[in-house]
Amino acid sequence: MARSEAVLSELLARSHRASAREIPSLLDAAGRRLGLTTVRLYVADLQQLRLVVLPGTTDPADDQALDIDSSLGGLAYRTQQVQQPREGGMAWIPMVDGVERLGVMHVAAPDLGTPGLLESSQALADLATLLIMSKAPYMDLLVERERSRPMSVQAELVWAFLPPRTIGTDAVTSSAVLEPAYDIGGDAFDHNLTDGILHLTLLDAMGHDLASGGAGATGIAACRATRRSGGSLPDIGTTIDRTLDRWIPGRLMTAVIANLDTASGQFTWINCGHPPPLLIRDGHVLPQVLTRRPQLPLGLGFHTETAPVLHHERLQPGDRILFYSDGVTEARAPDGSLFGDQRLADTIIRATATGHTAPEALRRLIQNLLSHQGNQLRDDATILLTEWHPTPPARRR
Repeated sequence: MARSEAVLSELLARSHRASAREIPSLLDAAGRRLGLTTVRLYVADLQQLRLVVLPGTTDPADDQALDIDSSLGGLAYRTQQVQQPREGGMAWIPMVDGVERLGVMHVAAPDLGTPGLLESSQALADLATLLIMSKAPYMDLLVERERSRPMSVQAELVWAFLPPRTIGTDAVTSSAVLEPAYDIGGDAFDHNLTDGILHLTLLDAMGHDLASGGAGATGIAACRATRRSGGSLPDIGTTIDRTLDRWIPGRLMTAVIANLDTASGQFTWINCGHPPPLLIRDGHVLPQVLTRRPQLPLGLGFHTETAPVLHHERLQPGDRILFYSDGVTEARAPDGSLFGDQRLADTIIRATATGHTAPEALRRLIQNLLSHQGNQLRDDATILLTEWHPTPPARRR
C-alpha cells in the first residue's frame, strides 16, 4: 500500500504542469510502476452511445470505440461497478466524478488478482478522473473525443452554460439529458446543491435558432445571478421575465424552477407555462399531484408586476420527480403517433424497477425517444430526473 501511495503521489505532482493530452501517458507510466501492463482510458461520447479511447496510451490502429450497450466496458459504465471477465487478467473500472459518469479505465496484468493490485487500480482510476476533469475546462481534448460530428453555434452556446449532467449526495441525485445534442435550440437545464438545498431549473425557449439558444443561455444566467444574490424562486421568474422582455423581446420561454430541501423533503416550485412535473412514488405515477393553475410564460413582461405563484409539496423518501419539455411528449413516430405522457412515465418506471440509477434510466429513455421518432427529433427534448433518497439516521451517525 505504501508503494501505491508513493506512485499516486508522484503522479499527482507530475500532473500539475502536464497538458490534458499528456495525462494518459502519465497514467500508463504510473500503472506500470504499480504492476499493470495496460492502462487505457475511455470516455463516453456526448450522447452516451459509445466509449471512445483517449489518445496517448494506444496505437492509432487500435483506436476502436466500444458500444455502451453491448460491451463489458459499457457494462461497467452503465452499472458503475468493476467488471472482470472470467478468464481474469483484466478489468474495466468505472471513472466517476462525484456521481457524474465520465467513462471507464481498462487495466490488465497477469497477476491482477494479487491482493491490493485491483484496489490500487481503482485508486488510479479515481485519480485519473480528477486529473482529466481538472484539465477539461481549458483544454479541448475531452470535448474533441466526446463529439462525433460538428455542433451548431446555438448548441455550443447552450452547452457552455450547462452544469454536469448528474450531481448528487447521499440524500439526493439529479440527472438530465438533452437532445438533439449537436443541434439544440432553446432548451436548457440547471441543477445546483448549496447548504442542503437542491435547485432545479428547466427552460424551453420558443424557436430553434441562435436567438433561441441565446434566450436559453440568458435564462440560465438570470436564474443563477438571482439565486446567488439570495433571490427566491418567484424573484428568479421575475428576473428572467424582465431580462427577456428587455433584451430579447418577443422570445417566449416556459419554465419550471424548483428547490428541494434534502433534509425535510419539502419541494417548492414555480411553473410558467411549462408541462407540470410528474411525481413517481413506489413505481407509480401519482397523477395531477404537481399540477397547479397555469401561469403565463416568461418573456411577456407580465411577471414584472405579478410574480409567479410559489407551490409546495412534501415528498416521501424514494420519491422521484420527472421534469420534461414538450419536445419529449410531442415527439411523433413516422406513423404520426405521439410519444406521450404515458409512454414517458412507463419507460422511467420500467427502468427504475430493474434497479437502474437515475442517469442510466434517462440514458435509456432518450434512446427510446430517438428510436420512436426515427432518430430525427423536430424539437428539443430535455428531461431532468430527481430522486430524494435521504440517508437513514443510523447511517448518518
